[in-house]
Amino acid sequence: MNTLFALIFIVANAVLLCVAPNDFLSTLLDATSKSATLCISLVATYAVWLGLMRVWEDSGVSRLISKKMKPLAKRLFAIDDDNALDAVCMNLSVNFLGISGAGTPYGVKAVSLLDKGKNADYASCMFFVLNATSLQLIPTSMIGLRTALHSANASSIILPTILTTLCSTVLGVLLVKLLIHKDDEKSRFAKPTCYKKHRAGA
Repeated sequence: MNTLFALIFIVANAVLLCVAPNDFLSTLLDATSKSATLCISLVATYAVWLGLMRVWEDSGVSRLISKKMKPLAKRLFAIDDDNALDAVCMNLSVNFLGISGAGTPYGVKAVSLLDKGKNADYASCMFFVLNATSLQLIPTSMIGLRTALHSANASSIILPTILTTLCSTVLGVLLVKLLIHKDDEKSRFAKPTCYKKHRAGA
């Protein structure tokens, strides 16, 4: 990813030097100044939102949502491992509340447990899809960015975000159920691998 961004930067600067060499330095300095200002604005915005999210987490809201999600997750992932279900539900619940950073440790734990249990491919693919589509109640990152850029109504994206992520999540779940078969099922589709497993000696 760093290589890609570096390549884009080099190509963009080369084009600017060819098209408008006199404006190259001023444009570069202006962009740097705006980037620094935006970053400082985002720090304050994220501090407020992440503080609120931490209150939700410490007050038990995310864990309550996780508990309510557990019966559905058990059917959705087709697993009986309580530890794996706890990790999965905590990851999904904190992502749902917009606390993406807090969900990472739960996600790592969930992946390792799902990979060892029954229906490993099916459960792992389902978990990957649910994290990629990411049904979210509050799009904290985008609200923070819009606020930093002085949007007239930064929170106006909440409803569209809920609707679009809901549609993407439903579609993703249906595709996983259609294309990936469980260990005790037969499927006319080839079973793809969601991610490569790197193990020593493999």
